[in-house]
Amino acid sequence: MEHSPGFLKLASDAKSRIKEISIEEARERLKKNPKIILLDVREDNEWNTGHAAEAKHLGKGILERDLEKTFPDANMEIIMYCGGGFRSAMTCDVAQRMGYKNVFSLAGGYKAMVKANWPMKSEK
Repeated sequence: MEHSPGFLKLASDAKSRIKEISIEEARERLKKNPKIILLDVREDNEWNTGHAAEAKHLGKGILERDLEKTFPDANMEIIMYCGGGFRSAMTCDVAQRMGYKNVFSLAGGYKAMVKANWPMKSEK
């Protein structure tokens, strides 16, 4: 997907303040600690088509509104992913500004997960 320059500028700015992790690191973290939240921040239609089997869903459009009531512990570890790693960088940035201290963006997002044979399921 080709992104607009303004969107890429916002994503790049967010990436300068957040922690990004690889597929391998995410797998290792989740294996060591099953309490870590893998959070899909894509749109509902993207989630319904396919998502990581163990993921929870909070779309980017409602993240600020629902993050605290869905995951009230600001110290819990959350790994966020989107389609390619840009929106999740922005949602990590927002979560950090809301006081979450242990959030990570998954480099490459859903596309990288599919390529790495991450277990998936769909809601269809």
